[in-house]
Amino acid sequence: MLSIVLLYFIGKYYYELAQEYYKHRWGYGILGIVVYYAGSAIGGVLVALADDLFDLGINFESRINLMIIAFSFGVSLAVLVYFYLNRRWKKSVVVPKDEIDEIGRSPQN
Repeated sequence: MLSIVLLYFIGKYYYELAQEYYKHRWGYGILGIVVYYAGSAIGGVLVALADDLFDLGINFESRINLMIIAFSFGVSLAVLVYFYLNRRWKKSVVVPKDEIDEIGRSPQN
């Protein structure tokens, strides 16, 4: 139940970000959920490789350990991608110049 609420809020924040910058809202809402799952999978693989290489002794049979690993990596990647998109779209916003006041004026050099 908690994971459904988490996915809802991740999708909601991506949806609202896309709406703010006039992008395809549903596509980016779904992208947020996909990024969360991709981060969870990548984090699981990285932790498993680190456990194998450094013999950390992580108990992968415990559901709580797996949930903590998946949650932390998934949310971290979702937040990073969110801030990356926000920053990239902020830079690409074109501020329209109010040119109606410039009509009839001579160009100033």
